[in-house]
Amino acid sequence: MRAFVLALVLAASAPTPAQKAKELSSKKAWDELYLAFSSGDANTVPKEQRAAVSGALATGCEALLAEDMVMASALGERAVVFEETAPALHCVATAARRTDQRAAAEAALRKGLQRFPKDGSFPLELGKLLLEEQDSVGAVAALEQVPPRSKEGAEAKKLLQQARQSKQQESDARSEAARIERQLGGATRLPTEAPPPVPLSGSTPRYEQEPVTELTVGNRNAGGKMVKAPTVGFESSVDSAGKRVRANRRFVIKYNNNSRDFRQRANYEGRVVEVLEEAYYFARDTLGQARENPVEVVLYSADEFRDELGAGAAAMAAGLYSANAIRINNAVELTKEAKATLVHEYIHAVVDDFCGGGNRDNDTIPLWLNEGLAEYLEWKYLKQEGPTRNLWAHMRQAQVEQDVPSLHFLVNNAPITSSNPMVGYGVSALAVRELVRREGYRRILRLIEDLCENRGTGMNRGKYFEKALRTHYGLTMDELDKELAKQIGEPG
Repeated sequence: MRAFVLALVLAASAPTPAQKAKELSSKKAWDELYLAFSSGDANTVPKEQRAAVSGALATGCEALLAEDMVMASALGERAVVFEETAPALHCVATAARRTDQRAAAEAALRKGLQRFPKDGSFPLELGKLLLEEQDSVGAVAALEQVPPRSKEGAEAKKLLQQARQSKQQESDARSEAARIERQLGGATRLPTEAPPPVPLSGSTPRYEQEPVTELTVGNRNAGGKMVKAPTVGFESSVDSAGKRVRANRRFVIKYNNNSRDFRQRANYEGRVVEVLEEAYYFARDTLGQARENPVEVVLYSADEFRDELGAGAAAMAAGLYSANAIRINNAVELTKEAKATLVHEYIHAVVDDFCGGGNRDNDTIPLWLNEGLAEYLEWKYLKQEGPTRNLWAHMRQAQVEQDVPSLHFLVNNAPITSSNPMVGYGVSALAVRELVRREGYRRILRLIEDLCENRGTGMNRGKYFEKALRTHYGLTMDELDKELAKQIGEPG
């Protein structure tokens, strides 16, 4: 009886999460505060206490902005988990901007604008960010949402004039570029001349009617190729191998004519551009990260893919990303499957770029995480929240046969090498889905960033990843494997 009473007394005297958060915040014990609330979702704290916990974490974020951006960002992220308050979202956005994570900053500001439409600071800061990125259309849309009578109204009015002027200039430039392209038959060349190759570093372009930007395709320090691409729209030409090329600041698209006339080429290129731009914005808006450096996209017919990359690759791969280029098999017609493959491979290009380029991600990130992220986001692009019914059936049959590859196996073995590649990819994507469910995309990016920054630790990939997984998620690959086995075995 005494033990029971003592237990009740101790339980009654234990601080609540809100009390603990306030106490640690008052002591400015930011590391302890973060550790106390660094894992789990909002349900780990009673609903009526979440605002207090979020407030304490947001206070820590603001306090550390000037001295420890990493911890400030971490505290801000956790504050948003418990409650999406205006201070928390502002702090996350500020930390992201100062560490040049613009996509994350934009996501936080858009969330703030959605949740607090009367708060003029969110659309004002979003407008400033989009102006810096030369997105005048987006900036105008954001700044127009600043309430005129708010304290931010006067500043927003001045910036709105600037944004509208830039928007008009961009519109004029696009119209002029379209006029020139129509006049020159769809390429920057005289009608009677053979099309020139894409200008390489050190060469002088023959026609300068359209504003251009100098881009590096590949690693600049490892002989990366320089191309000139228009700041507005795309530039068309033909390279030395006879492939048609369209380039802008994000993509350098290559494909063979395959007997297409001008009208067919224009239609095909237009659809390719549309899909790639969709992939860019999908990655930015979903993952919170898009590729900063341009990437080659080579579109093959089935025969071309086989001839260049081999019969084995042609039979097994719908596409691949290698040597800073996305290579798509059988892309003569842009089917739904080809579009999804483009998105899948673009995610690989984003991760490679995020990891520093040069395919360093292949040396540092477990193959199941790399492939699983691309596969899971391909599901999302196709409006799937999980495996198809057919894939579930294959995974459950593999579980019965004890043939589901473990995550340990998939650290250094690509899913395509599994006895059933479909199951290998499915398990990898399910693992990523579970990590996203627990902590969101930002935590996935922080995990990848950690892995890429510590590639020189001397630990092998699997050993360091186990450590990083515990740090970021508080679990092991064995525990994640058990969770996946449970999901695969569930009826439905």
